[in-house]
Parts: sequence; C-alpha cells; structure tokens
Amino acid sequence: MTGAIVWLRDDLRLADNPALRAGIDHGGHVTVVYVLDDESPGVRAIGAAARWWLHHSLAALDAELHDRGSRLVLRRGAAADTIDQLVADTGAEAVYWNRRYGAAEREIDAGIKSSLTDRGIEAHSFAANLLWEPWTVLTGQGEPFKVFTPFWNAAQAMPEPRHPLPKPRDLPSPARATGDSLGDWDLLPTTPDWAGGLRDTWEPGEQGAARRLEHFVDHALEDYDQRDEPSMDATSGLSPHLRWGEISPYQVWHRLHERLEPDQRKQAPGFLRQLAWREFNWNEYFHCDDIATVNVRREFDAFPWRRASASELERWQQGRTGIDLVDAGMRELWHTGAMHNRMRLVTASFLVKNLLVDWRVGEQWFWDTLVDADAANNPGNWQWVAGSGFDAAPYFRVFNPERQLERFDPHREYVRRWVPSDEDRPEPMVDLKETRKRALDAYDRMRHA
Repeated sequence: MTGAIVWLRDDLRLADNPALRAGIDHGGHVTVVYVLDDESPGVRAIGAAARWWLHHSLAALDAELHDRGSRLVLRRGAAADTIDQLVADTGAEAVYWNRRYGAAEREIDAGIKSSLTDRGIEAHSFAANLLWEPWTVLTGQGEPFKVFTPFWNAAQAMPEPRHPLPKPRDLPSPARATGDSLGDWDLLPTTPDWAGGLRDTWEPGEQGAARRLEHFVDHALEDYDQRDEPSMDATSGLSPHLRWGEISPYQVWHRLHERLEPDQRKQAPGFLRQLAWREFNWNEYFHCDDIATVNVRREFDAFPWRRASASELERWQQGRTGIDLVDAGMRELWHTGAMHNRMRLVTASFLVKNLLVDWRVGEQWFWDTLVDADAANNPGNWQWVAGSGFDAAPYFRVFNPERQLERFDPHREYVRRWVPSDEDRPEPMVDLKETRKRALDAYDRMRHA
C-alpha cells in the first residue's frame, strides 16, 4: 500500500485535523503538503503581514512533523497541476483535505476531486475550520441569514459542535517526494525588515495558538466584559491562529465549555458570540463571495466617495491624522500586524466617514497589514462599518474618536502606549463635526439618487 496525501491550506495544525486523521487511517505513507497557490484564477494573493505569518507557521508545522517522524512537503504553483504532480511522484492512492468556502477555491477543489476520482484515486474533504458549515444554518425558508442575531440563535439551536480530534503522537513516514525550500519563497520582508514588532508580539504555530488560548482562559477571560477598553488584556489574541487554522474553533468552543471553572463560565457566552460573528461572516462570504469588491447593499454603488490624495491616505495609514485615538490604532496595526477590535471600528469609521474614502481602500490596506486578514472577515467587517454590508451598522452611526477616547481610554493608557506624550503632534487633518455632517449629507444624496 502506497498511502495518502494530506493537503493542508488554512488548517496548519496536527490536532483536530480530520484530513490528517483520514490520511493516517488510510494506511501506508502519509505525505503532508502545503501548496503556495498564487497562480489559480480567483484566488486572492495574501498580504505582506500574512506572508510573514505563513512563513513562521509553516516552519513551526514542519518542526512538529519532524518530531513525529514526518516532514512538510512544500510546493508552489496552481493547485490542480501541483497536486496532480505530487500524486504521480508519490503513487498516492488517496488525497484528503479540509474544506474551503470561497467560490474560486471551491471550484478548484471540486475540479481536483473530480479529476482524481475519475482516475480511481480516493479524494475526500472534511469540515474542520467552521463550527457550522454555510449550508447548514439557514432560515425557515432555506435562505442564508442576513442578520447576525437570528443566525446566532439558529446556530445555538443546532447540535453541539463535535469534539476535537486528538493530536497524533506519531505519523507514518512520507513517500519520497521533493519539495521547495521555505526560504526560497521569499515570504519574509528584507529591505527593509519591518517585522520586528510582529516578532515581538506573536508566536505563530500550533503551540503558540495553544498557549494563547490557555493565557486567555487563565488570565483574560475574567476581564472579557472590559474587552472594549484597548488598554486591557481582555481579548483572546486568537484571531490570527484561527485564520491560519493553527487552532480550530472546535478546540476553542470545547475548551470554554468543558474546562472553565464555574466562576468563569459566565464570561464564555460573550466570547462565543464573537466566535459566532466570525462564522456569520464566513456564512455570508459563501453565499456572496465578491464582498471585497462589491457592495452587498447595491444602493451604495451610488455613494459619492471622495478621491483622497496620496498624502491624506498616508497620514491615515501611518497614524499621523492628528486624532490621537485613530493614530494610536493605526500605529498598533503597523507595529503588531493587528489592532484592538474597538480601534478597528474607530479607524475604519474615520476613513470611510470623516475622510469619505471608499471602504475598499481601507480593506486593501488592512488586507496587507493584518496578520489575521481573511477573505470573509476583513471585507465583511469593512462593509459593516461602511453600512453597505450584511447586518451593517447604519451609515449615520459615525464613531467619534474623541468620545470613544473618553469612554474607552479615559486615562489615555492606550494612546500613550502608541503616541508618546512628548511627540510633536500635527493638527487634526479634519474637523470631526463638519466631516460627520458631510458624511450624512452624502448618505442622504445616495438615498435620493
């Protein structure tokens, strides 16, 4: 018996990996492969910060595989051609993977499955990265939910998510197959190397994800009701680990349900609701996969966006708007590759409403600078702020950064962390009151267009 290929994508873990378990159960060699596909039509190339994360996540995964008598095979190219070649190289009798949910990715995977099965090669996909697959949580009329709360209520009425699979202690040896060197992929920044803050902040990989979860449960969950305060260590920090599949939502769900102390359990529902928001965005993306480029609410096609100058955009990107909370958030993003969720709302609202810049401009900047940017949540959340998406905030809800500062960072602890008090600050680039009125007027013009 020759064995199987396990094709990893956004599931860079050994624990709770149904495709890997299927490969082991098949018998024979198990060849674990990651394909860097930047050639297939419709697949969005990942941003620079995500490339940094991917490099280190793959390195960590390869080390874990080596510890279990295996290794990670790296190949680059269009997935269909690359998997076909690897099947030929290894003589594999089966290929297993965990499902993806974008239209282009689903089409690629379906084509590969059809091609393999036509040649008598077993091909199976599995549910691994969402608690509820997008076709399972529907309205009474069989339609996808367009509002989060009914989606969450329906999801809670579903059977409990399955328990996670254990991490294998040992793995069968891989078949003989050549692969690329990770360093040859040039995923890391070099000239200049701007990733120092990312290295100081994150530990990519499955072990780093497990440590993040334990830290959150042991030290931050009890303060989760203060999560809107950016100076507090009250958020999980799990979003990039979930984005890259270094931990599964099943692991997070059951860790909170089964292992929390009784006095901590009251905090779990709030966090699980945030986990469900991630699922809601993926549900919507499955049914409307062009959300990074097209307004969900098509009336926003008539919105009179401004064409901002390069200098205006740079001031926002670099945290030099003269608005303290906005600048603190944008600097946190640049330094760490992430941003507190409250700050994501504030900085996005400032760009879309106070500067009147098309949300797609901001979405692309976040796509390039966030380590946790994914195809569903990044555009879904930008459309929420803009008012153009599913269950979106009303357009007339304009986050006032000064009031947000008073409410959520009253002692300026967060602002001082990122904007030194002795810094020579620029004048605010806009008047918040006037630009709020301008945004509301623009919205009225759109409504009557």
